[in-house]
Amino acid sequence: MRRIATRRQRTLAKPARVSGIGFITGAEIALSFLPAQEDSGIVFRRTDLVGRPEIFAHVSNVIGTNRRTTLGNGTDQVSLVEHVMAALAGLRIDNCTVELDAQEPPGMDGSAAPFVEVLLAAGIQPQNAIRNICSVSAPCGISTGQASITLHPGSQPGLRISYFLDYGPEALLSRQVATFDLDPASFERNIAPCRTFILESEAAQLQAMGLGSRTTPKDLIIFGGAGPIDNTLRFGDEPARHKILDIVGDLALLGIELAGHLVACRSGHPLNVALGQTLWMRADQAGGYTFRPGQQTAEPFLRRAA
Repeated sequence: MRRIATRRQRTLAKPARVSGIGFITGAEIALSFLPAQEDSGIVFRRTDLVGRPEIFAHVSNVIGTNRRTTLGNGTDQVSLVEHVMAALAGLRIDNCTVELDAQEPPGMDGSAAPFVEVLLAAGIQPQNAIRNICSVSAPCGISTGQASITLHPGSQPGLRISYFLDYGPEALLSRQVATFDLDPASFERNIAPCRTFILESEAAQLQAMGLGSRTTPKDLIIFGGAGPIDNTLRFGDEPARHKILDIVGDLALLGIELAGHLVACRSGHPLNVALGQTLWMRADQAGGYTFRPGQQTAEPFLRRAA
């Protein structure tokens, strides 16, 4: 990892709040975005638990990547953080405390757009401390089977993400390719509105397990044999774009703004986070990142994800 540029850090000008139903628990959940000091990073604070424990949003604190990204700190955890993290990273908000009164953020419409809307309404405040913008000196990637994700070097600030969605010739979803150069305006317009998608058979299995008890086809995209059920796509390639949204959220846990061209094929949360872990280890070895005491080491996660 090498630093190629810097910019001023940013936080919110004032608090922002949203509320809604949790996709996992079905609970009514309130979430607040609060301004934070320079070099604070993103911190999740569980207001529903004794002591209001805080969980630092970092790849070293990832404890689960099955269908969603979960952060944990001892016995405390917060799940499905990727859409909140994507909204913050997409708008280049570096320091923020995220208060929530449940183990997950509200699901909203399955995208990051509702979070982006309230964050923009609150306003973004520049700070004096710098944010590193880094890239790699040579391609750095993670792969397993037919899935892969690789960051290619860049010499200037700016991140391009290309996603190849391909579940095979018999899949309900057709092959899709999406490529975007990410900046706050492009993220708000092209990526943030793209919603979580799932197959009808998968939705039935999850609800049989007691998950998503209050989630309906109008709350996200559920694909049946004839396409989306009781819903319409916002973009023809919305599933591929949502995969880019997840990548933005998962790699925001690295704590460094990336530059270059990131190319992913069939990648999901496990590979996204594994790449973040690998980049973090390289940055730390190069002296480019200082992690906080008490955070987990990266090696056990990489062994599980490889």
